[in-house]
Amino acid sequence: MATQLPPSRTALLLAFAAIYLIWGSTYLGIRFAIDSMPPLLMAGSRYALAGATLYGFMRLRGEPAPSWRGWGVALLIGICLLAFGNGGVTLGEQYIPSGLAALLVATVPMFLAVLGWWSGVAQRPTPAVTLGLVCGLGGVYLLARTPGVSHVALPGHEGIGLTLVLTAALVWAIGSLYSKRHQPSPSPFLSGGMQMLCGGLVMLVVGFIRGEAQGFELAQVTSKSWLAYIYLVTFGSIVAFTAYIWLLRAVEPALAGTYAFVNPVVAVLLGWAFAGEQLNAGMLGGAALIVLAVGLVVLGGRHAA
Repeated sequence: MATQLPPSRTALLLAFAAIYLIWGSTYLGIRFAIDSMPPLLMAGSRYALAGATLYGFMRLRGEPAPSWRGWGVALLIGICLLAFGNGGVTLGEQYIPSGLAALLVATVPMFLAVLGWWSGVAQRPTPAVTLGLVCGLGGVYLLARTPGVSHVALPGHEGIGLTLVLTAALVWAIGSLYSKRHQPSPSPFLSGGMQMLCGGLVMLVVGFIRGEAQGFELAQVTSKSWLAYIYLVTFGSIVAFTAYIWLLRAVEPALAGTYAFVNPVVAVLLGWAFAGEQLNAGMLGGAALIVLAVGLVVLGGRHAA
């Protein structure tokens, strides 16, 4: 029997760079894209296109066709990670800044710690993890009470945006835990393409049901939105999401989850520099507590392992 070789250091560094920097920048990319595109139609077509491209490429390279059961697993994971996860964040960014959305998504490791323990997938949270959970709740509370965090187009609806993004983070964590024991295909790249294709198609259906296509014309899409959309399809979906799926198999899940350290910092700085998003004491305090919480949860979990 052939022995599987460990991943090279270069491959690991490139994969981590993708989920650290590219994923951190996609929050601003989503903000720019939905300025002139319907949110779920944008996100759904983005992932459906990326998934079809990656799936077709892997099949042409000789990957065997997945089973119907594999497609069922891909549909379930795609709904959790993409339709609820990314779709919820995309809808939420209609109401709150991209940097704030990234900070709220940083609660994913905390959800993973609690749900993993309850479901028997992970060990009981250590004292460090428990302290991290408390800090994370405090950070979310500070963010929720910070005045002036609304997207300028829809002031007064901060609670909707906060609820959408936190729900997206929770369902993303559920999907991630499910994917630990269920994979659509032995190939992480074919699996990634299947999940993106299924999740993207679900978002498209929901977008049409919501009536997002009514009155929308491609001619109204700005060049900035098109550039952001192309970036999201290529780098945000094909490169970064596939890197995440691969890392979940190549390293400890806690290590793959460290993207939550860097994404909020990248998103907040880019939103401040290029989108005119505000930084204030409440946001900075909440951000500090959430980053501290993620550090305690991830590093405390690694120590226990």
